[in-house]
Amino acid sequence: MPRVTYIAQDGKETTLDIAEGTTVMQAAVYSGVDGIVAECGGSCMCATCHVYVREDQLAQTPAMQADEDAMLEGTASPRPDWPRSSSRRRPGSTVADA
Repeated sequence: MPRVTYIAQDGKETTLDIAEGTTVMQAAVYSGVDGIVAECGGSCMCATCHVYVREDQLAQTPAMQADEDAMLEGTASPRPDWPRSSSRRRPGSTVADA
């Protein structure tokens, strides 16, 4: 079973084993991980599931699609080269809460 570690802004880490086919966002919401709200339910509309993928894990992350890029452009959080929508991420890397 894949494992994901969420790192909150205060440094608190939450590690979850995630069932195959479950997104990083779904697992966070189901488990009550602070900072992952997912108001739109994962339809890539609101950015409340936006996370930062560790730079050393980006190669394992699929290329960003245009709708994800446009959604992330509207976030109030700083946008380095590695923010992603957790609704599009499958397990296998560490993410930091936006």
